[in-house]
Amino acid sequence: MVNMINNYQQKLYSPAKRIGELLTDEFKKDPSFYFFSPDETTSNKFDQIFEVEKRAWSLPQESWDLPESPNGRIIEMLSENVLFSVMTGHLMNGEKAMMGSYESFFPIITSQILQQMKFYKQSIQVPWREPIPAVNLLSTSVCWRQDHNGFTHQSPALISTLLSIPSGLANCLFPVDDIAAEEAYHFMIDSTNVVNLTTFDKNGRPRFLDSRQANNQLENGGASIYGSISDDNPDFVFTAAGDIVTHETIEAIKIIKEDMPEIKIRFVGIGALSYRAIGTANNKLSKEKFLELFTNDKPILGNFHGYPETLENILENYTDRKRLRVHGFNEEGSTTTPFEMLRKNAASRYDLAIDIARVKGRKDLIKKYQDILEENHRHAIEFGTDIISII
Repeated sequence: MVNMINNYQQKLYSPAKRIGELLTDEFKKDPSFYFFSPDETTSNKFDQIFEVEKRAWSLPQESWDLPESPNGRIIEMLSENVLFSVMTGHLMNGEKAMMGSYESFFPIITSQILQQMKFYKQSIQVPWREPIPAVNLLSTSVCWRQDHNGFTHQSPALISTLLSIPSGLANCLFPVDDIAAEEAYHFMIDSTNVVNLTTFDKNGRPRFLDSRQANNQLENGGASIYGSISDDNPDFVFTAAGDIVTHETIEAIKIIKEDMPEIKIRFVGIGALSYRAIGTANNKLSKEKFLELFTNDKPILGNFHGYPETLENILENYTDRKRLRVHGFNEEGSTTTPFEMLRKNAASRYDLAIDIARVKGRKDLIKKYQDILEENHRHAIEFGTDIISII
C-alpha cells in the first residue's frame, strides 16, 4: 500500500525536466549514448542535455544556434522515420539510445516499431546473440494538453497498438510524477529486447510517490493502493493509468467524500501495462494480486490516459466486464483549455463523480456537477481560461 506524500499540491515538479537531468547524466557516463528527437528536444523540456552534449550538425552555424558539432550525439531531424531507423542501427551495435517526441507523432513510426519487435522476438531465439538494448520512447506533449496545438496533436494510438501485440515485447509505462518518471527511466535504460513507451506530461505535476514506492510499484505487478486516500472495505474501487488522469481521479474522490461521506472508496494507481496485463511484460500482475487490490466484486471506475477500451480490455482479463466503467480519451477537443479537454472527453473529476451519484440515485448532485461543468465550458469559451485548475 502506498501512502501519498502529504500536501502534494504545494509544489509542482516536471517529469520531463527530471528525465532531461537523467539524460544529461547518461551522456556524461556513456560516450556511446545517443538521443534522437525531431525538432522538439527543447519543447519537450529535455534541453538540459545541451549543457553537456552538442547537436549533430555539419552546415554553417549561426549565432543563435544551439551547441552544434559534426560529432554531436543529439540527433534532431524532422523525420521520425529516419530517426527511428538510425536509432535502431545504433542499438544493433549494442549501444544504448532514447528517442523523444510529441505523443501524437510517435504513431508515424508504428510499422517500424512493430518490425523491431519482430526482430527482437527472433533474436531471442538465437543462442549466440547478445541481448540488444531496448527501444526506449519518451512520449510527452500529450493529448490532454492542447493549450496551443489542436486536434492534429491528439493521438495516444501507439499505446493501444503496443498493448495489442501478442509477442508481449512491449511495456507502456505511466509515471505519475517526476519520482516515478525517474524509476521508469532506470527501468528503460536497463532493458533489453523490448520496446518501452513511457508517457508523461511535460508540465509541472504534483508529487505523489517517493522513489521506494515508485520502484516497488514497477517490481510488484505495476499497481498499488494509495493508502492515504483509500478506505478499508470499499464500496467502489477507483483506478487510473496516466499522470493527468490520476490527479483528476484523486480530485474526484475528494469531491465524492465531501458530498457523500458515507461512501468508502479505494484508489489503485497503475504505473505499467503490457499485453493483456497490468504490469510489465516480465512482471505482470497476477489474478490473485488483482483481487487483493481491486476486491472480488466491488464496482471498478477507471480513468485512462489513452482510449478507454484499451484499459477496459486489459481489466476484463482479470474480472467480469460488468464491474467496469472506464473513462479516457475519446477523440474529442481541439485547441482549448486543460480542463475543457477533460470535460469534452468525459474524463474530468466531475464526470467521475457523476457516475457515483447516478449509482446512488443522487439527482441533486448530478445536477450540481453538470452545472459546474457547464459553467467552466462557458467561461473557457469567453475568457480562454478554466475556472477549475488541473495544474
